[in-house]
Amino acid sequence: MLNSMVIKSYYRIKPFIPRGLQLLLRRSVAMVNRRRNGHCWPIDDGAASKPEAWGGWPDGKQFAVVLTHDVDTRRGHDNCRSLMALEQAAGFRSSFNFVGGEYEVSRELRTLLVENGFEVGVHGWFHNASLYESREEFLRQAANINSRLAEWGAVGFRSPCMYRNLEWLRELRVTYDASTFDTDPFEPQPEGAGTIFPFLVQGEDGTGGYVELPYTLPQDFTLFVLFREKNIDIWKRKLDWVASHGGMVLLNTHPDYMSFDSGHSGIETYPCRYYQDLLRYLENRYAGLYWHALPREVAEFWKDRCRDQMQPEPAVQEAVVATIDRIVA
Repeated sequence: MLNSMVIKSYYRIKPFIPRGLQLLLRRSVAMVNRRRNGHCWPIDDGAASKPEAWGGWPDGKQFAVVLTHDVDTRRGHDNCRSLMALEQAAGFRSSFNFVGGEYEVSRELRTLLVENGFEVGVHGWFHNASLYESREEFLRQAANINSRLAEWGAVGFRSPCMYRNLEWLRELRVTYDASTFDTDPFEPQPEGAGTIFPFLVQGEDGTGGYVELPYTLPQDFTLFVLFREKNIDIWKRKLDWVASHGGMVLLNTHPDYMSFDSGHSGIETYPCRYYQDLLRYLENRYAGLYWHALPREVAEFWKDRCRDQMQPEPAVQEAVVATIDRIVA
C-alpha cells in the first residue's frame, strides 16, 4: 500500500520535475522494488493457470503472440514508420495506440498502418492520470475517446501509464482494453491481473462487455530506460515461460524510446536492435508454434469462445477482482 501511495504521489508532481531528475527518481524506486519483488517479477508462477474449459489457440498453436506499441509523444509518432518497416522486414504486424488529444495524429500514417495489415488504437485522451480523477472527468474524456475510436475505426484502448478502472471502461465502445498486466510492480497501480490469458469483463447486465488483454512481457521502458539492461535476456526468459504454459505473449513497446538512427542508448532511448533481436529469437526458436495475431483478432477469438461457453471464466475473474473499482485519487 505504501509503495502504491509513493508511486501515485510521484505521478502527481511529475509534470513539474525536469526529465533527467524524473528518470533518476523512478530508477531509484524501481531498483528497490525490483529487489523486493523478485519472487513475482518478471515471472509470477500463479499467473499460469489456464482458463476453465480451455480448448487452446486457433489452429492448435502452442501459444499466442501479440505485439503492441503505445505512442506517447510526437517523437514516437514520427518514429512509427521506421518501426512499421522494422516489423514488416521481420514478417510481423502490430497495433499502434495513439493519444487522442495531445498531438496531431496523421491520417496518412493511420491509413498507411491499416493498409499494411497493422492496427490503430486509442491511448487515452491525455497522457496522464486525469482520466480517472473522478467519475465525471472519466465520462467527459470518454466521450472524446469514443469519438476518436469512431473516427479512426478503432476497437481497442489502453490507458496512459496503465491506470485503470475496469468497471468504468465499460463506457468505452471497444472490443478490448489492454490496460492490465500479469505482473508489473513498477506501475502506478501495481496490482497485476494474475493471468497470462485474456479474460472477459462483462457488461453491467452480465452480458456483452469487452475483452481484457494483459501484457505479459516487461515493457521496454522498464527494462532499457529504468534498469538499463544491455540485452534481451529477461524478455527471452519470460517469453519462454509464457510459451511453455501455452499463454499469450503480449508485448508493449514504445517508438518514443527506440533509437533508429545511431543505434546507441541515450538518457531515455535504447537501440531498436533489442526489439529486432526479440523478433528474431521468436521466429528462430518457435517458428510454426505460435498464433501471431492483432489484438482485435485475439479479442474476437476470445469473445467467440466465451459465447460458445455462455459463461465467463470465473477463476480468471476472481484473479482480477482487485483491479475492479480502483480509482486514481
